[in-house]
Amino acid sequence: MSAVDLFHTDSGGGGEAVLLAHAIGCDHRMWDELAAALAPRFRVLAFDARGHGRSPLPARPWSLADMAEDAVRLLDKLGVARAHWVGLSMGGMVGQAFALAHADRLAKLVIANSTSSYGKDGRALWDNRIRLVTDGGLASIRDMVAARYFSPAFSAAHPEVVQRVMARFLETRAEGYVGCCEAIREMDFLGDLPRIAAAALVIAGEQDQGTPIAMSQAIADRLPGARLAVISGASHLSALEKPAAFNALVAGFLAPR
Repeated sequence: MSAVDLFHTDSGGGGEAVLLAHAIGCDHRMWDELAAALAPRFRVLAFDARGHGRSPLPARPWSLADMAEDAVRLLDKLGVARAHWVGLSMGGMVGQAFALAHADRLAKLVIANSTSSYGKDGRALWDNRIRLVTDGGLASIRDMVAARYFSPAFSAAHPEVVQRVMARFLETRAEGYVGCCEAIREMDFLGDLPRIAAAALVIAGEQDQGTPIAMSQAIADRLPGARLAVISGASHLSALEKPAAFNALVAGFLAPR
């Protein structure tokens, strides 16, 4: 499948480039706080994944490897030879595909609230998600997704954030969401991770039910240059629920040494 031209924002500047890859059902705006935190030192490129936000919706099916090629196309278009990758959930999965296929284009790798495999029950999980969205649209899974995105305590304390994020979720095209579900369903990178030599930071949320700490630990154990950080009290969208902690971890890791 051919790569597509991704919608993106570009902070400009002469610093090292950082690609920000969002979770399924979100878009580049998920990264507003981190992008602002990184912009004084880095050239920040936040993009909408295919089928999401303002990026094209190609014909299905596609793979995580195809989505990684979209990112390569973006780098080529901008004349960027090498970039750091920060990906959360689906963004971390695409980041693994990018790292495996394009080691020469990758500087440092951040994989947050993600996994390399959903195990033997993964296909049924994603088939069910696809069935629900195909039959009832994204509204049919809105409440389930919100409960996975955010902890109960955060939802009670910050309903305005939950409302904003879930309104954007409902703006996502159902076919684009399903296409990404299909790509995730086929994922199994666990055996390939030792081939990724880049320095890596793996971030987990203490209360993440969608991709629990054990999934992040499995990634960190297999990446030769990785360390694991767990954000206390955070659920799946840790970058939104605990932005100060998340942003400090990422900025500290990416800082030139």
